[in-house]
Amino acid sequence: MAHFDVQAKLWEKLEDNKVRCLLCPTGCVIADGGQGQCRVRRNKGGVLYAASYGEATALAVDPIEKKPLYHYFPGWDILSIGSWGCNFKCGYCQNCDISQIAESGRFRVEPAQLVAAATRAPRNVGLAYTYNEPLIWYEFLLDCGAAMREAGLRNVLVTNGYINPEPLRQLLPLIDAVNMDLKSFSDDFYKRICKGRLDPVLRSAEAFKESCHLEVTYLLIPGENDSEEETEALARWVAEHLGRDTPLHISRFFPRYKWSGPPTALSALARAREIAKQHLDHVFVGNAEIDGASNTYCPACGAVLIQRLGYQVSLAGLAPDGSCRSCGAKTSIVMPESER
Repeated sequence: MAHFDVQAKLWEKLEDNKVRCLLCPTGCVIADGGQGQCRVRRNKGGVLYAASYGEATALAVDPIEKKPLYHYFPGWDILSIGSWGCNFKCGYCQNCDISQIAESGRFRVEPAQLVAAATRAPRNVGLAYTYNEPLIWYEFLLDCGAAMREAGLRNVLVTNGYINPEPLRQLLPLIDAVNMDLKSFSDDFYKRICKGRLDPVLRSAEAFKESCHLEVTYLLIPGENDSEEETEALARWVAEHLGRDTPLHISRFFPRYKWSGPPTALSALARAREIAKQHLDHVFVGNAEIDGASNTYCPACGAVLIQRLGYQVSLAGLAPDGSCRSCGAKTSIVMPESER
């Protein structure tokens, strides 16, 4: 399949062979021969093409906890695939080699190949679209997601949530679970650092919650989004708009790409977790070892439902239907039917 031969969806033609992309809220106006902010949606002769269709940079079987998803098929694996490009420009990007820099190391994949690979892997949920921003892979997401669904496999997104309502509406019926990055609770942060806006991300989070299983990740960056006031505002919004049972993963920042500076202090992570726990039932710490901060506890009786040590998972406190073995309280943890 040659570069540029898959026409993009969701765009409009303008004068002088320019086009406007309608996939995400950036709304790039792209001249003939140019590309959008994401680098993968390109104008050739007044037609917008999906330049990364079927192009991958990484393929691996991961523990589903690595996405991170803690309350969706806990203890299972998921085939994970990434492409290249991103519609944000975060200077601290943790996967900058594929999202922000070179277009190297690419290989071609077809939906049928991925279905076969996902089917072969034992205890595999399905396919996670991750590593770079999957929403800019939109046309391939639709095709591959439909193939996975037809094969009885699950589709998981690890995403920044930056997409317009109409393309999201078309995509949601194919998506089973999402981990969405909420990078800050400040529109200024999104404009200044991500080259985006906060409101469309919040709107996507609400749509995800209504349609599928949702977990949220918050990368705590020293001096940028780590104030106690912002952490509390974010946790309160998640509780009020997505529900107290929505898992929040507070993740440790490490210097990467264009950013230097120290990693997030463990004490700051622990404090942010305590603040968020005032509003949410399940708050975890990622990229750091803090005793007990990766476990799932029963909101009703406090018993350990799921114990985690790295990616080693014990479900000893969890009944097959996802309820608490100690007190019988129901939870929103999604368990495979085969284990019920």
